[in-house]
Amino acid sequence: MGKKLHTARSRNDQVGTDIRLYLRDRIDEIRNQLREFQGVLLRHAETHVETLIPGYTHLQRAQPISLAHHLLAYFQMAQRDWERLGEIRKRTNISPLGSAALAGTTFPIDRHYSASLLGFEGVYSNSLDGVSDRDFAIEFLSAASLIMVHLSRLSEEIILWASHEFSFVTLKDSCATGSSIMPQKKNPDVPELVRGKSGRVFGHLQGMLVLMKGLPLAYNKDLQEDKEALFDAVKTVTACLEAMTILLDEGLEFKRERLTEAVSEDFSNATDVADYLAARGVPFREAYNLVGKVVKTSLAAGKLLKDLSLEEWKQLHPAFEADIYDALAPQQVVAARNSYGGTGFEQVRQAIKAAKTLIQSA
Repeated sequence: MGKKLHTARSRNDQVGTDIRLYLRDRIDEIRNQLREFQGVLLRHAETHVETLIPGYTHLQRAQPISLAHHLLAYFQMAQRDWERLGEIRKRTNISPLGSAALAGTTFPIDRHYSASLLGFEGVYSNSLDGVSDRDFAIEFLSAASLIMVHLSRLSEEIILWASHEFSFVTLKDSCATGSSIMPQKKNPDVPELVRGKSGRVFGHLQGMLVLMKGLPLAYNKDLQEDKEALFDAVKTVTACLEAMTILLDEGLEFKRERLTEAVSEDFSNATDVADYLAARGVPFREAYNLVGKVVKTSLAAGKLLKDLSLEEWKQLHPAFEADIYDALAPQQVVAARNSYGGTGFEQVRQAIKAAKTLIQSA
């Protein structure tokens, strides 16, 4: 009987079947990891709804935001990753078995039956395509690359936040190392390694694209190179997701006092002064130019906007009243941005609630 096992089969369709079975299972594992990663982000978000952090554009202080809102941005990135992998799984879960070498077989096989036994959702309708298609592998490497982009961006922020210049987080000894000669150092090894390892996954994607671009139909031995790319990308993504989940869960603490100080020592509330005037009938462009001048003169005088007296405010424009100080307070600046998807505390609480429902329902 062993001698009959190869009937109506070729290495070409068998290797295509095996790589799909492997990748299908790995996709499921990575999606589960993404859910764990999202869960840790959610736990931090629930704790830090009213913890403020400077928001940046161009790496310049822009406006204060809720720390939870910042973390939930990464939750949404991970959600897209989870959904994207689900879509790729569907296209991975198609059986090429029975395509044989390239042209099908003369034997009366039931390809749909064998596909069903192996848990495939369908079969390739063209035997040439069945043995030579690696679109699913390229799609996976693309999705893996995006996961690494998101992890690398978070890593970069944690590295910045842990620096003396920012000092927004403290890294615990379990997730950091010291210098070999400088006893005061605490190096952010985990995020640095994750940031560095993103490049190898990007390289595998590029390698697969170059591999496929010149292949004539059908199977070519070049396709054995897909294994190294897929196996290493899976290994790298799973390891990095695990490491970042542990780092967020038990390896760092946010320094609330420093964050409170940070949002109170700059001009990131300047937009709210312009909004204050606009709400009182002053054309926004006029208000914008006026506040820009105020910031310049305040900088020259070594003052912040909150340090200006009411008399100074009124000299700038008669629309200013005593409630300008409430409008300038960082907590109010954040709370006021209550548009859907904004950083206002009520919006953030609603976003957390929606995020919980999302990961519990799928």
